[in-house]
Amino acid sequence: MFFVDRHEAGRRLAGRLKHLRGADLVVLGLPRGGVPVAAEVARALGAPLDVCLVRKLGVPFQPELAMGAVGEGGVRVINDEVVRAAGVTPRELAEAEAREEAVVESRARHYRGGRPPVGLEGRTVLVVDDGVATGATARTACRIARARGAALIVLAVPVAPHDWAGRLGGDADALVCLHAPRHLSAVGRFYPAGSSPIDDDEVVACLEEAVVHPVSTRPAPSGHALPAGREVDVPAGAALLHGRLTVPDRAFGLVVFAHGGGSGRDGPRDRCVADGLNRAGFATLLLDPLTEEEAVAADRAGALDTAGPARRLADATGRLRDEPGCRGLAVGYFGTGTGAAAALRAAAEPDARIAAVVCRGGRPDLAGPRLPAVAAPTLLIAGGHDRPALGHHREALAGLRCEHALAIVPGATRLFEEPGALRKVTDLARDWFFDHMPAPAGSATAARPAHRRRRHTV
Repeated sequence: MFFVDRHEAGRRLAGRLKHLRGADLVVLGLPRGGVPVAAEVARALGAPLDVCLVRKLGVPFQPELAMGAVGEGGVRVINDEVVRAAGVTPRELAEAEAREEAVVESRARHYRGGRPPVGLEGRTVLVVDDGVATGATARTACRIARARGAALIVLAVPVAPHDWAGRLGGDADALVCLHAPRHLSAVGRFYPAGSSPIDDDEVVACLEEAVVHPVSTRPAPSGHALPAGREVDVPAGAALLHGRLTVPDRAFGLVVFAHGGGSGRDGPRDRCVADGLNRAGFATLLLDPLTEEEAVAADRAGALDTAGPARRLADATGRLRDEPGCRGLAVGYFGTGTGAAAALRAAAEPDARIAAVVCRGGRPDLAGPRLPAVAAPTLLIAGGHDRPALGHHREALAGLRCEHALAIVPGATRLFEEPGALRKVTDLARDWFFDHMPAPAGSATAARPAHRRRRHTV
C-alpha cells in the first residue's frame, strides 16, 4: 500500500476512526510529517488539532535510525537495544538529548504562535503520525499525553511494522493502522519519492487553519420512520426464547441484542438504542437469552454464566437467518451486561458469520479465552465515569485479535442515564454497523463504496 501524499493518507485513516466522531476528542499530530495526516483526521472527526512535540534521537552515524526520543515536559524514551547494538556512548546519548530538547522548546513556540496547548485532561486523545518505524517517537508522544491527563489514548498511523503492537507496549490504549507490512525499513518509502518534504511553514498552516475554521460533527442521519415490531418465539436448543423483532422496509442489516442479567427485551435503554438503529434502516431483535425462570434463578444466585447464553444466541441467530424479512441480511450483535460476553462468545464460533459486534458497558472480559477467536470487528463502549467498566473493557481489548476499538462516552455512568448518553451510544453503534456490515444486494445502500477490511488492533 502506498499513499498519494500525507493528506490522502489522513483521509483514508479518518475512515477507520469514524467511531470516535462526536467524542470529547483532541487530535495530536507529530511534527512534521504527522501533522498533515492529523489535520485531515481532525477535520473529518470535527475535533480540535494540536501538535505533540517529540524529537527522535537518531544514531550519530545513522540519523534515520532512532535510538530513542524526547518530548515536551521532559518525557524521554530510550531504546536500549538500539543503543547497545550501535555502540552509542553515554556522552553521545546525552548530547543528542540536549540538542533535541532545545529543538522541542523552540518549535513549540513557533508552531503554536503563542497559543497555549489544547487541554487534554479527562479527554480522549488521538495521537497521529505519518507512520511508525521503531516506535520510540510514538511511545514518547503517548506518554506526554498520559502525563497531561488524557483519559484514553489512541495511536493511529497509516503504516507500521507488523509487530508494532508488541513494540508499543502499554503506552497507548488502542492502536489503529491501515497497513502493517512484514518488512518496514523507513516510513518515507510509502509516500512518493518526489514529493516535497513537510516543512515548518506547512505545520503552522495546518494548525492555524484548524483554529480559524473549526469543523463541527455532522448530524446523525435518520431516514426511516420507526417501524412496528412484533413478538417472536425463537427456538434455541431445547429452549424457546422470547424476543421482539422489528424489520424496516429494505433493511440494511440485522442487529441482535443480547441482554445481561437484570435486563430484557423490554429494558428501556436497549429499546432506545434499537429504535435509533431501526430509524437508520437496521432490523433489530431484542432477545432474552434466558427463560424467565432461568433469569430469576441466575439473579438469585449471582451467577455470571455466559457460555450457556452464548450457545443459545448462536443457535437463535442461525434460525433467524431464515426468518421472513431477514434472509440475506448481514447479522451483528449488540451486547449489554453479561450479554456482552455472550455476544462475543457467540461471535467466536467458527461458523458464526457475524459481521460486527458492539458492546455497551457490561462485562466483555468474561468472554475470556474465547476473545482471540472473535473475527467480527468489535466496538466496546464505556461510560467515562464508569471506572470498573473501563477496566473490564481494557482487559477484553487485550484479548481480542480482530479489528476492535474502545469508545468512551464522556460523563456517562454505568447505566448511561445522563442526558445525551444513549444518543451517543446509538450513534456509535449505528456508524460501526454501517461501516462493517455489507449491504444486501439490491438495497438502497448497496451501491455505497465498501470499506476495505484489514485485521489490525484498534
